[in-house]
Amino acid sequence: MNASPRRKELTRLAAQLFVQEGFDRTTVRMLAQEMGIKSGSLFHHFKDKQEILAAVIEEGTHNALAIAKRSLDESPPSPEARLRAMARAHLETLFTDRNAHVVALFEWRRLDDSAKAHLSHLRDAYEALWVQVIEEALAAGLIHGDRFLISRFVLGALNWTVRWYDPAGPRTPDELADELIAMIMPAR
Repeated sequence: MNASPRRKELTRLAAQLFVQEGFDRTTVRMLAQEMGIKSGSLFHHFKDKQEILAAVIEEGTHNALAIAKRSLDESPPSPEARLRAMARAHLETLFTDRNAHVVALFEWRRLDDSAKAHLSHLRDAYEALWVQVIEEALAAGLIHGDRFLISRFVLGALNWTVRWYDPAGPRTPDELADELIAMIMPAR
């Protein structure tokens, strides 16, 4: 991925437009207008609209991985603390890089096969962090059930917050993460 500041800015603007309009309804002309450049200039930075979509998802996934790894590094080593750290990191990703994350969630299916193949390792690396933390919590008896189902349930619940959570509402993202994790742990 070309990490030039200009390309990053263009990618950020594209993510915003993809969220507002959807990938399919967003035209190259709309992207260029949003970015403040001529349509032809867009192709100086990207091969096509598909590459822009892949860049948005790649950037967002790199950010999510960095936030999650940092959170785990800074977390106390207990399985419960690590589980809460991952939930908090996931919500931090959603709320600090919302557009890229929403695009990754709702437009992944629009990627062509080569982009999916290229980006799958990043998605898999992120999910592997979750699997590791969930396995630790299972081994410690903090949660019970099937690892795969728990990971899908937790990620699904956290991802869906982009639809309903109000950052100006009564719960902070950390409180929300703690409450969602508490829901999967048996009462003590």
